[in-house]
Amino acid sequence: MSGSVFHDVTRDDAQAIDDCWNRIGVLGDKSCPLLAEHIHCRNCSVYSAAATRLLDRYALRQDDREQVHAPVDSDVVTRSLLMFRLGEEWLALTTRSLVEVAPLQPIHSLPHQRSRALLGVANVRGALVACLSLVQLLDLEPGSAAASGGRIMPRMLIVAAQGGPVVMPVDEVDGIHAIDERILAAASPSGDKYTRGVLPFRERSLRWLDEEQLLSAVARSLS
Repeated sequence: MSGSVFHDVTRDDAQAIDDCWNRIGVLGDKSCPLLAEHIHCRNCSVYSAAATRLLDRYALRQDDREQVHAPVDSDVVTRSLLMFRLGEEWLALTTRSLVEVAPLQPIHSLPHQRSRALLGVANVRGALVACLSLVQLLDLEPGSAAASGGRIMPRMLIVAAQGGPVVMPVDEVDGIHAIDERILAAASPSGDKYTRGVLPFRERSLRWLDEEQLLSAVARSLS
């Protein structure tokens, strides 16, 4: 779950797409003759076309790849979960599907969005990455809970989807916690296909997400 992992999964995209915004655009030497007209690269049709090619690549890779599931070690007594908040709801996702937690980046919308969940693209270390709304994917109520003290920092989760990494903005990240498998096994059923169970954690009701169902929803949103 490091920057090098993110670099590996985005390297092919960066090589195949002419990232002129990094060379002669706002992130480069600003010598692009189109900057005078568009002011910023995100307003340029070249940038939009690159984002569209990126989304097309997600769809193509989903057809070519078989989903690989990490083996479960029966001797493991804890499981690492990332705890985060969306609106007033706390959720947990297994860390094996997580690349990293990143600072919030500007999201650039695209014309002719392919689904309600697709917010647009974000520029993460010079690479265009599809940005999805977990609120839409999980059909949650939008909104933010009142801060309980301390500094609340919205973040972006970079998740390893089948066609390549995707980013998902969240309102707050609590951290990664090792949860006893016996507690997870005793989690209350929710009846929601995206939730493996509901369990108490630090006086909260925590939804433990089903990563396979979530990644399938991500794939459908990008196809």
